[in-house]
Amino acid sequence: MLPNLTPDTALAERLFDELRAATHDGVGITREAYGPGEAKAHAIVRAAADAAGLETRVDPVGNLLMTLPGADRAAKRVVMGSHLDSVRSGGNYDGAAGVLAGLAAAAGMKRAGFVPGRDVTVVAVRAEEAGAWFPVSYPGSRAALGLLQPQELAIKRMDSGRTLAEHMREEGFRPDFVESGGKTFSAADTAAFLELHIEQGPVLDAEGVPIGIVTGIPGSRRLRAARVLGEYNHSGATPRRYRRDAAIALAELAHRVDERWAELEAQGHALVCTFCVLATTEEAGFTKIAGEARFQLDVRSVNPHSVDAVMETLYDIIPGIEARRGVRFELGNETSSRAAPMDAGVQAGLKRAAGELGVRHRAMASGGGHDAAAFVQAGIPAGMLFVRNQNGSHNPHEAMRMDDFDKACAVVTRWAAEMAQ
Repeated sequence: MLPNLTPDTALAERLFDELRAATHDGVGITREAYGPGEAKAHAIVRAAADAAGLETRVDPVGNLLMTLPGADRAAKRVVMGSHLDSVRSGGNYDGAAGVLAGLAAAAGMKRAGFVPGRDVTVVAVRAEEAGAWFPVSYPGSRAALGLLQPQELAIKRMDSGRTLAEHMREEGFRPDFVESGGKTFSAADTAAFLELHIEQGPVLDAEGVPIGIVTGIPGSRRLRAARVLGEYNHSGATPRRYRRDAAIALAELAHRVDERWAELEAQGHALVCTFCVLATTEEAGFTKIAGEARFQLDVRSVNPHSVDAVMETLYDIIPGIEARRGVRFELGNETSSRAAPMDAGVQAGLKRAAGELGVRHRAMASGGGHDAAAFVQAGIPAGMLFVRNQNGSHNPHEAMRMDDFDKACAVVTRWAAEMAQ
């Protein structure tokens, strides 16, 4: 029988306030990946973990590990956590909620005198929001898992122009750990990884459900630097049949891709398709036909066949648009990521914990990417728990009801205690 463990949510609430005060930029929260804001957050959380009596250490690439020792220290550990960095002028809960939920669970166990059968480790991962700072996915967790490639250390942070390796060294860490193939976590020493995160969309709040048990993290196919080349000409003096209008050609492409998305949804596909950028260039003045237009496209789904169906449509319709409108598409390099299904056993454990505690929940796929995907790639069973939030994510108005967070922490604590037996 599991003891009646209570997470230390009062500690988490205090830390939310401290993190906000330390990293508020006047508009929202800014905790730069491998920068001063993230460093402040790590220092605050480490001090709290030390005060709670947990063992703390920082791995060679900056990830913070906070451990409640288990009876068998050689057994595979249970790991919980998320990230503390943020986008520029973002919210206070994205990432931090997962770290503080793990800390609340471990501190509650420690306070109750509970000794797990194996180590329970809370991790604050570096640089999950790397896409806002470095053009690379999950460098902190991938470095800890032996998945970050040495050449990726040369990628430059977009605001500073300095490399990932330089920023690591500046913060006192060792990029040579990556170069030598070092690992902080592996399937040989980690039983499971759980990441709590605020839901970044409106589903749970709209449906009145406090938590979601995540079934998978989507894969994607992306065009980051695509463009349409036509011909600049006078907007008043050029008849339609002589135009090579890049803007209208791009608008047709976007419309037809959107129609295909609607068709696929009607057939039961679950996916999202976003033209993140859809714009003419600065050369397009008020009296000009646009000779160039640029776009970025992001297609995501847990099912890779759904993503492929959209991209096949795009590639199929482009030649016809080019011929009909006298333009040329240059799509540039396509990037992609694999979908990461969450472990069935972890999902079942979370459902069981929520049911025993009487916490309403629903199964759902993630919309965004998370560090849990890197753990899956490394062969470690992983799961995610979403907490409903208001006002979306990656913005200063991000919100989360503490009552929902308390329920989620109770589920995390019960799951971790069961896993650590």
